[in-house]
Amino acid sequence: MRRAVFPGSFDPITLGHFDIIKRSLQLFDEIIIAIGINADKKNMFSLEQRKSFIENAFKDEKKIKVVTYEGLTIELCKKLNATFILRGLRNPADFEFEKAIAHTNRKLSKIETVFLLTASSTSFISSSIVRDVIRNHGDYTVLVPDSVRFL
Repeated sequence: MRRAVFPGSFDPITLGHFDIIKRSLQLFDEIIIAIGINADKKNMFSLEQRKSFIENAFKDEKKIKVVTYEGLTIELCKKLNATFILRGLRNPADFEFEKAIAHTNRKLSKIETVFLLTASSTSFISSSIVRDVIRNHGDYTVLVPDSVRFL
């Protein structure tokens, strides 16, 4: 079975994340969306809200599971018998950052990282931009799946 973990904070999930996940369904038998818990990070949305946003966005997709985790992503992959880590790339800076992590993960394990380029229509979207739009009372609904439209 080709099982991939797609890790992130998803604070909140964006249309960019959504696009990467939908497009990766043809590549993997199962995709585990893994919400990382980082006590040092101040999130806008609670862990429960973020998990709910994702579960509702993919409620009809049987190949997708949502979990939360702490620690190294490769340890979660080992625990879940996942042999791939899925990551999206928006720009060259993302590539350089993700490449270093992928090399480290491969050095520490046999887990491969698969990169998908974001669609041009969503490449400008990041969770931090969405949070800024929300904080400033802008129309964030054009940047996120319907499941995040809470206001």
